[in-house]
Amino acid sequence: MAHSLALDERALILAPPPLAADTSRLLATAGIDSLCAVDLANLQACLEEGAGMAIIAEQVFSEGPSALLQAFIDQQQSWSDVPIMLLIQGAWSAAGASNHPVGNILLLITPFDNAQLLQMTQSALRNRRRQYAARDQLQNLQQRLNTQVALPPEMEPDCKEFAHYQARKMEAIGQLAGGVAHDFNNLLTSIGGSFELIERRLHQGRSDGLDSVLHMGREAVARATRVTHRLLAFSSRQSLHSQRVDLHGMLEVKRLAACLNPAVTLHVHIAKGLWPVEADDKQLQEALDNLLLNASEAMPSGGQLRIEASNQHIGSTQFSSGSLCAGDYLRLSIIDDGQGMAQSTLERAFEPFFSTKAIGQGIGLGLSMVYGFSKQSHGHVTLHSQIGQGTRVDLYLPRHIGQAKAPSKPVSVQGSRGRHVLVVEDDPHVRQLLCQALRESGFPCRSAANATDGLKVLRSAQPVDLLVSDIGLPGMNGRQLAEIARSLYPHLPVLFITGYAETAMAREGFLGAGMHLICKPFELKDLQTQVTQILGRP
Repeated sequence: MAHSLALDERALILAPPPLAADTSRLLATAGIDSLCAVDLANLQACLEEGAGMAIIAEQVFSEGPSALLQAFIDQQQSWSDVPIMLLIQGAWSAAGASNHPVGNILLLITPFDNAQLLQMTQSALRNRRRQYAARDQLQNLQQRLNTQVALPPEMEPDCKEFAHYQARKMEAIGQLAGGVAHDFNNLLTSIGGSFELIERRLHQGRSDGLDSVLHMGREAVARATRVTHRLLAFSSRQSLHSQRVDLHGMLEVKRLAACLNPAVTLHVHIAKGLWPVEADDKQLQEALDNLLLNASEAMPSGGQLRIEASNQHIGSTQFSSGSLCAGDYLRLSIIDDGQGMAQSTLERAFEPFFSTKAIGQGIGLGLSMVYGFSKQSHGHVTLHSQIGQGTRVDLYLPRHIGQAKAPSKPVSVQGSRGRHVLVVEDDPHVRQLLCQALRESGFPCRSAANATDGLKVLRSAQPVDLLVSDIGLPGMNGRQLAEIARSLYPHLPVLFITGYAETAMAREGFLGAGMHLICKPFELKDLQTQVTQILGRP
């Protein structure tokens, strides 16, 4: 698959752990996604995968220049010149510079001012985006030339392969669009029909049977929620709460067997000294459940299912496609002896809405969710299968380094805190619903359609005790609004709401102290509960 926008825009950091962690947290406050590499080989592999820039501490080259990094710089395509920011200690010197890579290098002396680092990073990413724009223009020009100029015979196979790839890509996009339209047409029919029946009975002065109609509409909303959740998972755009996860509890035989056909015999093997992983525990649980369901359905008459969990050290050349950076991973393998898949099915297994099941028996989003979750978690998933020989799925997740963080304790509500809420949301219907729900719960509420209007309220004499803001606002985003609001009210609590926000994908880097996140679609009672936890009961 082509590089995602998240990879192309990220900053790769290679520095001593404390400096790398501080830099990553600082970038996250500005909505810049980042990844800390463990060594030069890991950095080079991640650069091959895709990056907006690299930030490297000068100490990395203390033993001499890196031939690996220089080779990557020299072998870039003609349109590409990745910006590399070097964090140097003290004044520049010719002796130290002899070890530096030669390329698009920016120098920043440590200790540095945070604002200066952010300004240089944003400037470097803007330059990188111009490179991407030049690449796209070159590709468009080349495509136009290819359609107008007769190609020599030796180039025709390459063009046929490219045409086949383009056809497959358009087929996948069409399948995705058709799948979304099909599912949402059904869901909208259920939701719209429920409203129509309710309206008709209310006009007739009848209330009998309304509970069942309301239940039908709410069930349709819940199904729509699951569809959008899995689509975001496939696109690696869901908001993840990465933390230390121990798989021993998740792989308890009794729990796993409850998810399977009773005719399936389960075998679980967990390696001694199994590493914890860095992942979102709820999304990992859902990914495992999807894989178990697929394996069980592949053995309708029963069979053998093996689940293996082992530690794996991945070298820089183990995955030639660059789909997994070098490092330590836990490999979770799901192996069944079911029907297996043909090669044509195997090639499309991760595509959203692709399914070999009969209509109504599945929407084809299970494996695509696993794929997207693995990539967003900086892992990988592989699939091996043959007709009549079963299927093996290997899910790789990065090893968690360090101690588990203590669960955060709920902040006690101060008796003097007010109850006034400012809601900043660009969708007028959502904004109206949120304000109405909060007012009915006893929280006085003001609203704004964008960050500029929200700032006018914050700078006025009107009291604001909680800022509730969508992240994806037009113009200034919600995170930037929160930073300015905190400069006016340093201890102002903030509740972000989002349906899709690329910069909020990793919660631990995005959220500062006193900041919270709730993902759309949510029930109004969940919003009311969270606001009550922050401000206390009216």
